[in-house]
Amino acid sequence: MATVNVERTDDGGFFATNDRGARVAIGGSDDAGVFTPVELLLVALGGCEIVTVEPLTAKRGHRLVRLAVRVEAEKVEPTKLGPVTATYEIELPAGDEEAAAVFEAVAHRVHEKYCTVGRALREPTETIQVLP
Repeated sequence: MATVNVERTDDGGFFATNDRGARVAIGGSDDAGVFTPVELLLVALGGCEIVTVEPLTAKRGHRLVRLAVRVEAEKVEPTKLGPVTATYEIELPAGDEEAAAVFEAVAHRVHEKYCTVGRALREPTETIQVLP
């Protein structure tokens, strides 16, 4: 089970924490130094894919020199996102002719099957609100 706590600070800001001590500041798009909730959704997708792609590619003997992903989405309505696009940037190891094909195969499988966040975005996921 994954659990986070999101709280308002005394000065009106917001932050999220997890049980391992990580903390992230949350705010509006006009606030400096924070992520918006939509940006965190994009971070979740990009993070889910890249932390799954990296070890699987390396395990197959093709550790990429550079591996990054840019995740973008536009709001098509005030409370609705359009398509979410994850664009990879990679640098292949010199002389490794197979690395590109291995990366592509792994990244495709991760995107389609093994990224929990991506599946949650593509398939209906029930959300439940509990009030005091």
